[in-house]
Amino acid sequence: MTAVPLTWLYVPGDRPEVVSKALSCGADVVVVDLEDAVAPDRKEYARTATAERLTDPQPVPVHVRINALDGPLASPDLQALAGLPGVSGLRLPKVTAPQDVVRVATRTPEARPLPPLHALLETALGIEHAFAIATAHPALRGIALGEADLRADLGVRGDAGLDWCRSRVVVAARAAGLAPPPQSVHPDTRDLDTLAASCAHGRALGFLGRAAIHPRQLPVIERAYLPTPEEIEEAEQIVKAAATDEGAQALPDGRFIDAAVVSAARRTLSLADRDRP
Repeated sequence: MTAVPLTWLYVPGDRPEVVSKALSCGADVVVVDLEDAVAPDRKEYARTATAERLTDPQPVPVHVRINALDGPLASPDLQALAGLPGVSGLRLPKVTAPQDVVRVATRTPEARPLPPLHALLETALGIEHAFAIATAHPALRGIALGEADLRADLGVRGDAGLDWCRSRVVVAARAAGLAPPPQSVHPDTRDLDTLAASCAHGRALGFLGRAAIHPRQLPVIERAYLPTPEEIEEAEQIVKAAATDEGAQALPDGRFIDAAVVSAARRTLSLADRDRP
């Protein structure tokens, strides 16, 4: 596995053959979905098939998105999945308050280790409580948006209408000491040009990586989020200048260097090196 996940591929839990293919398609994390991607009459089968598949460790990290926390299926999902060696994380849909996270963290069966939790904020109320959710429990390791549901909840038509919510989640994650959130899925699996432009916009807002719903989206996302050669060269110059005996405070072109600039440069180089042995 790479040190910094950039691609998160969703696959339906009631299609084990698709899950098997997804594990070898190059995604950093595979997300088996028991919620929106599974029809009501297939929920029990999806849970059973997923639990059987994840009884053993998997070649890449696998997260499972469980069913709605306020419904009857979340508890059986947790009973079946908590502590399985192949489960690297649980994704909690439509989290609206910190209590949602706490309930999951405390009702997981005792004597079975709780996988890291990731909260999906998909409503206006979830966005309003973003920081409280992000700091709700030590088991919570990340937050992210579910933009399809959020768009419907807000009645937003244009994509720009979600930018405030996106920034809110990025800031909340940073303030809570969590990793930068990945972007939500891009629903058109064939329009890769728009996907690339959307990823560039998300990167500018502070996101890191993106969820996908088709393998063809993975290389587009990875290219968008990896540093360019120019960014790597600049980062190397900054780190080199900061490490000189003279304690250089500026680059040769006169740009000022401070601790924040150096820290950002090191993050860039770390991301560039993520796939190197």
